Amino acid sequence: MNRNGNTYTFIYASVMVIIVAAILSFTAITLKPLQDRNVEVEKKQNILAAINIETSAEEAEDLYAETITDSYTLNSKGEKTDGDAFIIDLKKQQAKPIEERQLPIFEADLGDKGTKYVIPLRGSGLWGPIWGYVSLNNDFNTIYGAIFDHQGETPGLGAEITTDAFQEVFKGKTIFNEDGEFVSLIVAKAGQNAPEQHKVDAISGGTITSKGLQDMLYNDLSAYLEFFNQKK
Repeated sequence: MNRNGNTYTFIYASVMVIIVAAILSFTAITLKPLQDRNVEVEKKQNILAAINIETSAEEAEDLYAETITDSYTLNSKGEKTDGDAFIIDLKKQQAKPIEERQLPIFEADLGDKGTKYVIPLRGSGLWGPIWGYVSLNNDFNTIYGAIFDHQGETPGLGAEITTDAFQEVFKGKTIFNEDGEFVSLIVAKAGQNAPEQHKVDAISGGTITSKGLQDMLYNDLSAYLEFFNQKK
């Protein structure tokens, strides 16, 4: 066959594409269990971080098993449903009417500090999705801990939601006012007046991300109101 001809070039290119595609497919299939495992471990680390337990990937599974004593899903009436809280896809659930959603929750036993309830969150920032976990004390009002993350927020601006300094101020804030009304938390801009017990400062220069985080907290926590009221 003429190696300078079009037929040879076409066959050679086709064979190379098939070989490369086969190698990539094999690699993806081979690595998927490891990738899934890493995602699972990271999720356990994040749930633990929401109750103020920092842990390495190596220790996360044991600590999770010791600390998270129960996990389940709820409907909008606060009733338990058949579902695995750990594998719930929040994006898919949020696309459904509230009456059809499965709401995941995790219970953590912290000994003398009591039981904490961890709730997953998902919302929208400036450039993409944001997500996180918030834990509540057993009064179902006071925030015990919080952790947030993002897909593509701007470093130094919206991406600041991942910093300890930002997340730390959520601790001790309350989501119900003195009259028992759900108010969630206000991520307040400079100069914006809001009750101190429900207020955290917005990120300077990250207004849209801050507003997205505020909406995420309100929308996701409000879905659990029936559960909160039943447990109080």
